[in-house]
Amino acid sequence: MKAFDDLLEESVRRHGHLCPGQVIGVRMAMLGCRLLGIDDPHASHQRKKLLVFVEIDRCATDAIESVTGCRMGKRTLKFRDYGIMAATFLHLERGTAYRIVSREDSRERAAHYAPHVREKHSQQLEAYQRMTDEELFTIHRVAVDLRPWEMPGPPQRKVLCDRCGEVVRDGREIRRGRVTLCRPCAGEAYFRPLSGHHAQEFDAGEALS
Repeated sequence: MKAFDDLLEESVRRHGHLCPGQVIGVRMAMLGCRLLGIDDPHASHQRKKLLVFVEIDRCATDAIESVTGCRMGKRTLKFRDYGIMAATFLHLERGTAYRIVSREDSRERAAHYAPHVREKHSQQLEAYQRMTDEELFTIHRVAVDLRPWEMPGPPQRKVLCDRCGEVVRDGREIRRGRVTLCRPCAGEAYFRPLSGHHAQEFDAGEALS
């Protein structure tokens, strides 16, 4: 695996700015790969062995994506919206997995590692690069049960929503008795239709005019 400084530089270039979350994410990804025995997750012989679950939509997630090469579009990066600065690294061939959680008390330790820096953001940025893995993270050996349609590759399952007729892929449908529903029709939509029961459809030219 590349050196930390090189990986951080690559991550910052992709993310757009340097911050403590970038340092945490790069180090978390490096540790996860190391625990699984993956020394170059971008190499062709190793990139299909790794799957990562991230639990927060923050800067660290961009860093983990940069270091591991895992992508949501490749189905090797999974997002679980838990609001926890944590990620689980799974070796697909062995089934071995480690969940790594950023320790909240590392913020308090930052002053010890960078006492000459007064501003908290800069202090954490410097300290997180010096701390040991044990001071930065809590590591758990875990089991991850993946359903066949959660694996990378083409969709293995497609069903039609009985209410709106839209195609639902990869086991994301909701069953209500004998009825199959997409999540919006089951009441789990992140959006609110502005007209009637279903979203109003627009001609592309009309919508842009």
